[in-house]
Amino acid sequence: MTISRLGITWQLSDSHGWGVFGLNLALNLVRRGEPTPLLFTEPLLSETPPALQPFIDEQRQVQAQVLDPAGGSTVKVGGVVVLHALANSFRSRDNIRGGTDIGFIFYEHGGIDADVQARAAAYDRILAGSSWNRDYARAHGIDNIEFVSQGIDTAVFHPDPSSGAYRDRFAIFSGGKLEIRKGQDLVLAAFKIFHARHPDAVLVTSWRNAWPESAKGMSASVHIDHDPETRPDGEVDVRRWAAENGVAEDAFIDLGWVPNTQMAAILRDMDVALFPNRCEGGTNLVAMEAMACGVACILSANTGHLDIIAGDNCFELEDQRPISPNGSETEMWRESQVDEIVAQLESAYGDRDAANRRGDTGAAFMKDLSWANQTDRLLGAIADLI
Repeated sequence: MTISRLGITWQLSDSHGWGVFGLNLALNLVRRGEPTPLLFTEPLLSETPPALQPFIDEQRQVQAQVLDPAGGSTVKVGGVVVLHALANSFRSRDNIRGGTDIGFIFYEHGGIDADVQARAAAYDRILAGSSWNRDYARAHGIDNIEFVSQGIDTAVFHPDPSSGAYRDRFAIFSGGKLEIRKGQDLVLAAFKIFHARHPDAVLVTSWRNAWPESAKGMSASVHIDHDPETRPDGEVDVRRWAAENGVAEDAFIDLGWVPNTQMAAILRDMDVALFPNRCEGGTNLVAMEAMACGVACILSANTGHLDIIAGDNCFELEDQRPISPNGSETEMWRESQVDEIVAQLESAYGDRDAANRRGDTGAAFMKDLSWANQTDRLLGAIADLI
């Protein structure tokens, strides 16, 4: 069977991981020519790529003529292969069913039981965003699953000269939505120690969280005093939270919301990027983009990060300790150690040339993971179904 359309059920966006994935997948499907994307949710974009406009117009027609009248009822789209975004426990996020249904998942919680297995079996195939997601699922009775990682836009994220915005500072980048899984508590704890030794250090953060409630679990950490507060505008008050947890205000920058396409210029101004994440269901798109820009990255050697750690392409946080017993939902989560984070920051600070070489190696590694290549690999992983 050769298909002309590939349905995408989730919202395309330039501001969060799933959205960026969908946006780049759709754009690369358009460039390839066949199959072309069929959108089931209107995109949320700061700027609409002209190539997508006809497909957005089509989505609005589908919304008005099919989805809205259906309400919450299942909508069956015969003859179309549909790609679905799945949540933890392989839960569906939509009411669409195609002629062939492919689930895509980035999960961070275990606890795979008979109910989860049954939900997974409802799909003709599942694609996982990391090899450990695939392997963990297979070890727990889900066999119809393959691994395809995210990609990066190599036209945007590539090495280029720094603007010199932090020429007199040692700039440390930390990105990803603010939540306990991403390890920003570890970032603050390590940075406080490092900044006391090196007052020229500055922590530059992109921690915007479109779901502020998920940031409240930060108080479970032994490294911070309390959860961040939410401002009247609905945004997490990152600057106040960092200051209340001991980070000097003149050594902390909150970038706020930045469109994905504008991040490359910011990343190129960084000396190092720090990702002590406890768990990644995927391969950490923000870390991939930092590496692609030639930034020396410090990565926790666990879960999805293991797919992008190779040789000397980063600084590796090797001391990874379980945080919960086997059988719990977070049995695969791992904790980086603050002293090792500080030691790797010291390595990058003390030998800038060596750090730059790691950044160059990371950028070379990322060239193969362009969205164009990953779109081809995604289609290859379901070729027998389309």
